[in-house]
Amino acid sequence: MADIFERLLKNYGPIGQHRERAHGYFAFPKLEGEIGSRMKFRGKEMIVWSLNNYLGLANHPEVRKADAEGAADFGLALPMGARMMSGNSNNHELLEKKLADFESKEDAILVNFGYQGMVSLIDVLCGRHDIIVYDAESHACIIDGVRLHPGHRYVFKHNDIEDLEKQLQRATALIEKQKAGGILVITEGVFGMAGDQGKLKEIAALKKKFEFRLLVDDAHGFGTLGKTGAGAGEEQGVQDEIDLYFSTFAKSMASIGAFIAGPKSIIDYIRYNIRSQIFAKSLPMPLVIGNLKRLELLQTRPELKKKLWDVATKLQKGLKERGFDIGKTDSVVTPVYMKGGVEEATAMVMDLRENYGIFCSIVVYPVIPKGHIIYRLIPTAAHTDEDIQRTLTAFSETKQKLDAGAYKVSAIPDMAEA
Repeated sequence: MADIFERLLKNYGPIGQHRERAHGYFAFPKLEGEIGSRMKFRGKEMIVWSLNNYLGLANHPEVRKADAEGAADFGLALPMGARMMSGNSNNHELLEKKLADFESKEDAILVNFGYQGMVSLIDVLCGRHDIIVYDAESHACIIDGVRLHPGHRYVFKHNDIEDLEKQLQRATALIEKQKAGGILVITEGVFGMAGDQGKLKEIAALKKKFEFRLLVDDAHGFGTLGKTGAGAGEEQGVQDEIDLYFSTFAKSMASIGAFIAGPKSIIDYIRYNIRSQIFAKSLPMPLVIGNLKRLELLQTRPELKKKLWDVATKLQKGLKERGFDIGKTDSVVTPVYMKGGVEEATAMVMDLRENYGIFCSIVVYPVIPKGHIIYRLIPTAAHTDEDIQRTLTAFSETKQKLDAGAYKVSAIPDMAEA
């Protein structure tokens, strides 16, 4: 018999294998100071492009005041217990009503975290006879929820409507054969890695040919897209066709928690059956109070979204003018695609941080194919024109070094003790 711990210690995984050299620098870095476009990393000021603080609400004075008053008035323990048993409050229900109204849905339910909420939502919606059809580039929370599904699931090529139709044909044929079950299609409003919007309008149009329900994870679209900021469904004019709308507070609202919005009858069913909420303590009152204020600002301060898009447009335009490949993004998420290996990527990250004061997230193998590097920049309303210009200059100069082979090194530097 093999010892479980012994097996784990023999293989820390593709990222964990570098932990001793990478911890604290490339992995689990510590950003310090007030949340904003500039923070401290290892004592040095950095222009930070890694925070999902889209509207700059994390340190908004009204938000800080609401958070502080919520903690002072209620403490972190209230309400004590799960929502169903003893953890409900008027404020929780008020936030749900305001979210439902904002998303033009009949009702909404709060969940404690986006990842946990999506995994549990898929579980509560789908039984063993139901079939899930989902986009190949869906977020990990969707993938993991689908993996736990006891029934069949079909994946369609990313944003490929023709392939989606093929998978719907397969799913429909299986449903007819087993004479039980239904179909749930899952996609995203904005894909967080590449920044492209899900083809919600085209997907919704397939309802005329196939019978299915549509679940959209709009974590990156909520607050950033649409005339009012209600998200990708509003942006594409198909909000009514989205059967269940899901989003998190961790992006535009710079907070904790998430919600599901949809028909009242279905939200009621979810409310009484979603295990991750039935068996978990409800969101603490200060978070609920703070989220009410954040939602209010999201709705009543359109200048925040305007500033976000101003920053994103200038950044993306500047990158393209300098010959960078930013893919097919049509959101504020800004990927920068480059060629190179892990060694080159780590050396480039160090150069950007140590010599240019630029902190951004990098994605390499095994997340993406070998020989490719993606920098993912997250613009926020807190960034300035100076931040943008310094970043563009840094990227231009480091790209020249990358192309010239200056970053070719034999191993990842040991930064854990540096």
